[in-house]
Amino acid sequence: MWLLLLAYLGGVLTIVSPCILPVLPFVFARTGQPFIKSGLPLLAGMALTFALVATLAAVGGGWVVQLNQYGRWLALVFVALFGLTLLLPQLAERLTRPLVAAGSRLSEVAGADARPRPGASFLIGVATGLLWAPCAGPILGLLLTGAALQGASIQTTLLLLAYAAGAATSLAVALLLGGKVFAAMKRSIGAGEWLRRGLGAAMLVGVAAIALGLDTGILARFSTASTGGIEQALVGRLAGKSPRDSAAMTAQNPVSEEGALPVADKAPGSLPVEGNLPPLSGAVQWLNSPPLDAQALKGKVVLVDFWTYSCINCLRTLPYVKAWAEKYRDQGLVVIGVHAPEFAFERDVKNVTQAMKDLGINYPVAIDNEFKIWRAFNNEYWPAHYFADAQGRIRYHHFGEGEYAESERVIQQLLREAGATKVSDGLINAKADGVQMAPDNNEVQSPETYVGYQRAEHFVPETSLVPDKVATYSPPKQLALNDWSLGGQWHVGSERATASAPESRIVYRFHARDLHLVLGPGADGKPVRFKVLIDGKAPGDAHGMDVAPDGSGRVTEQRLYQLVRQNGGVSDRTFSIEFLDPGASAYAFTFG
Repeated sequence: MWLLLLAYLGGVLTIVSPCILPVLPFVFARTGQPFIKSGLPLLAGMALTFALVATLAAVGGGWVVQLNQYGRWLALVFVALFGLTLLLPQLAERLTRPLVAAGSRLSEVAGADARPRPGASFLIGVATGLLWAPCAGPILGLLLTGAALQGASIQTTLLLLAYAAGAATSLAVALLLGGKVFAAMKRSIGAGEWLRRGLGAAMLVGVAAIALGLDTGILARFSTASTGGIEQALVGRLAGKSPRDSAAMTAQNPVSEEGALPVADKAPGSLPVEGNLPPLSGAVQWLNSPPLDAQALKGKVVLVDFWTYSCINCLRTLPYVKAWAEKYRDQGLVVIGVHAPEFAFERDVKNVTQAMKDLGINYPVAIDNEFKIWRAFNNEYWPAHYFADAQGRIRYHHFGEGEYAESERVIQQLLREAGATKVSDGLINAKADGVQMAPDNNEVQSPETYVGYQRAEHFVPETSLVPDKVATYSPPKQLALNDWSLGGQWHVGSERATASAPESRIVYRFHARDLHLVLGPGADGKPVRFKVLIDGKAPGDAHGMDVAPDGSGRVTEQRLYQLVRQNGGVSDRTFSIEFLDPGASAYAFTFG
């Protein structure tokens, strides 16, 4: 219940955000008409459309984004026509016959003395909802990322509706107050006509602002700054319930702003029953195996590993998972990887298949692109390991990296309970090198950092980040630790930033032994050349496995790239990567 309340309060805060300014004239155009028959249908249409678009964005694919862009432009045309009829009613008479009828009806709807039409007001609300949807603060972003993993559910729908209802409530108050002002001004001779024209002009200004991207660009940045204190306080309460943000907590950073990792490691010996192993029927495809069900797993000890192939923490656990699968296969252990994607490119089965080949994964993997298995386990983490006994009961789980000895002892105990003989007490000595080498936690002082604006932090200068548009950036001469910036031309999207021109670069001030960056080539798949510098010089012996000593390298596929591995002392260093060709996309930095 408190989640609904916080989502509602987050929506109420929208009214004090400059981000909402471009759509306010559309709402105030109903000023002076009865609230029940005019204002209320408009706000209802706005809230319902916003909730629908937000839900589709959370659980849909790229086609939803494209469809919403077309819908926004159609809504802009519709609202612009509405504004023109308010500003210049005589213009309707000069339009062609079909538009005359439409313009006249809009003029009647908009006129202060006209008979209110709830249907027309609802239609204006639908258009306003389409225009408002992309402009939202951190609370809505948290709700959407949670919905993307939890899927379509009653709770998701209620949270999104609560947010929209909060915004509609604050707009309703403003609309009612505006109605009183309008009524007072109507008593002045000619004031009503001038007010109507003023609203028409304001609507056209709003249309221009949205068409220029001010609602999701400059105003959005001011929005975050103006409501940040209150909103982030609410986010802090909500963050503990966000699966995606919780999943970012790993052994690399055992304590983050969301809190500490759950204590899941208990010494084997007393392994309680945590519940039955959920069905694995939600996979869109299986690799290395036909679909596995309860019958196929009957009498087997099962290890379920939730992972995604660009996750550094998942990659560092793989040597152990693979070694367990090999060592205990003939004694009754079945290892099942559940690949639950974090980024859009990880939904491509071809990418996952290639990654499994490169990583040497030969045990069964379920492709969980719709997060059905994730939800069945009520999982919240990458990586996450669930251990089930031969009777199909979960007896142990572990989140994140580390505690490998305890996990292997659990496997040994469950195999003995199942009747396996000759189960040794010895533990594997996994070979882990390259990106899979364990992190130097004593030296890691830089957190996982996302490049897309949806979860970007520590970007400087903060106000210069322009969402969903190509913009030119210039990094500052000095960066504080864990600050980062862009240089050259970039298109910054919700989960990635794409270099739009040659010589575009990213600069990051970090402190860690290793620096990794999730990268992808251009849409045409052609390799993109890059050059890495550390403190303005070629990395030399500090180069990562995907970089030559002179700093040169190529982005050839969508995956995690190791760009820096320092062999000597670790200190604050300034990393930069310059892309010599356009098209490369950067997703997230991780450290080790």
